[in-house]
Amino acid sequence: MAEELNKTQVGEVSPSLQPPTAFSATPSAVDTPATPPKFTFIDLFAGIGGFHLAMKKLGGECVFASELKPDLRELYKKNFGMECAGDITEVDINNDIPKHDVLCAGFPCQPFSKSGKQQGFGDEQGRGNLFWKILEILKAKRPEFILLENVQNLETHDGGNTWHVIKENLGALYDVNCGILSPHDFGIPQHRKRIYIVGRLSEKGDLKNFEFPPHDEKKDCNINSIIDESEKNYMHLKEQTRIHLKAWQHFLDKLTENKIDIPSFPIWAMEWGATYDYMGKPPCQQSEDELRGKKGKFGKPIQDGSLDDMLQQLPIYSQIAITDPNEQFPDWKKNFIKWNREFYLKNKEVLDEWLPEIQEKGFENSHQKFEWNCGKDKNAKPTLKDKIIQFRPSGIRVKLPTYSPALVLTTTQIPIFPWVETPEGEVGRYMTKREAARLQCMEELEYVPNTIAEAFRAFGNAVNVEVVKLIAERLLEVR
Repeated sequence: MAEELNKTQVGEVSPSLQPPTAFSATPSAVDTPATPPKFTFIDLFAGIGGFHLAMKKLGGECVFASELKPDLRELYKKNFGMECAGDITEVDINNDIPKHDVLCAGFPCQPFSKSGKQQGFGDEQGRGNLFWKILEILKAKRPEFILLENVQNLETHDGGNTWHVIKENLGALYDVNCGILSPHDFGIPQHRKRIYIVGRLSEKGDLKNFEFPPHDEKKDCNINSIIDESEKNYMHLKEQTRIHLKAWQHFLDKLTENKIDIPSFPIWAMEWGATYDYMGKPPCQQSEDELRGKKGKFGKPIQDGSLDDMLQQLPIYSQIAITDPNEQFPDWKKNFIKWNREFYLKNKEVLDEWLPEIQEKGFENSHQKFEWNCGKDKNAKPTLKDKIIQFRPSGIRVKLPTYSPALVLTTTQIPIFPWVETPEGEVGRYMTKREAARLQCMEELEYVPNTIAEAFRAFGNAVNVEVVKLIAERLLEVR
């Protein structure tokens, strides 16, 4: 069974972080308390109800909630016993939203996320403009407090202009502060940095006595604290995935046998042996003559043909079209290419023995890349069996079993626990939806999405209950 998490700087860990037992909550876990509420709140872009759980723990009563997705609205009703409005843009603010003390909102983050197009307020789907709906509600209802959550990138998006616009508009009514926090700062085993924006209605007071809860980026975490090895509802590893892991384990074995340090930079195996030019003009702007006689992916000579034919013989990341004649590959890409070529030339004999394992078995592009994210930790043995594995577009990422990467919205990137023995006797499986709930401190929810894909989408979009509770507790104390 899982070990208990360490105590955090803010006191004992939440009961939600104790070793996993039964997943379903007792009815009292989410019911309205019998005692009068200490405050009221509304829950915008409510999702699966992270803000609701956090504020309930502090004695709050939800008086209005909205969520666009029908399946999440249905779960919200089952878990919290209240109807959840749909599209917030269609809500009559004056008649449908009652007075309240705290406005909570994890407004859509895709317009500002590094993983999206970063269109911000100009998002083509209109999601970036939902901040203005929040502002409209604040002006009409004037709650004493606001607590907003978004991706860390919001603060730096568009050169800081997005945050400047948000702060300036909120600042017309509220004293505003913000902080970047992650669950792992509090001993919760998930790395998920988010910006939290707090505010107090200026006519009520200010935030001079408010401080974000003490947190430590180097806080000890243990992913085993959320793992339940008796769990039967898990997603099995495909045979092809096991082949991928076996091949890259053999890569580590070869390095160890030959006393070669594991590179700290991403391994791009398709770059080994390549000689095409990349430091100046990108390949897409080179002529056939400039590419002719060079070597492409895996060191294979580039065959004559049209420019398009020749580009397709390069690693996929070097085929990218760049239309600006003055633009080059970014420095980070140049460095990765340079370091991989040097690594190969230095260790060619050893690597050539291993390379056919990924060439002949048809590994797709992202599985030809490998990221050892275990740093220089002397206790990090060169093995995959005790590490967290994640298959990402950027490559197969390996990290210490301390904390999980942030939950993502796709099943292809769900973390793998290679050491976990399942009740059926398999060794290695994906993180379960119950474990994802524990990472978000949401194991109290009685009803969660049926499938792993739906659950990870919901939990990946949710706020972390414990982090929100710690912030809200301090915010409410300034009254």
